[in-house]
Amino acid sequence: MKILAIERDVEGANWDNAEGLLKSEAQHVFDLYLSDTLREIYFTENKNAVLILECQDKAMAKKMLDAFPLVKEGKIVFDLLELRPYNGYERLIHE
Repeated sequence: MKILAIERDVEGANWDNAEGLLKSEAQHVFDLYLSDTLREIYFTENKNAVLILECQDKAMAKKMLDAFPLVKEGKIVFDLLELRPYNGYERLIHE
């Protein structure tokens, strides 16, 4: 199942001296990419991360994202959405 994960900052999180934490986050992201669970990652124009994950289900995606260093430190959270195949083409097929 494909999962769309959209990151947002936790309001009031302290980002002072976060360089080491950000490096750990990048390493974690890289490891997930190598494991083929993280399929794509982007930043929005507002610098929020957007991830496309391949997981068994939404609960597994949440568990995986909860292991991110920035999530553990209470600096970010993710909103999760299941991505389902587009079925609009069925409207064009006439029997």
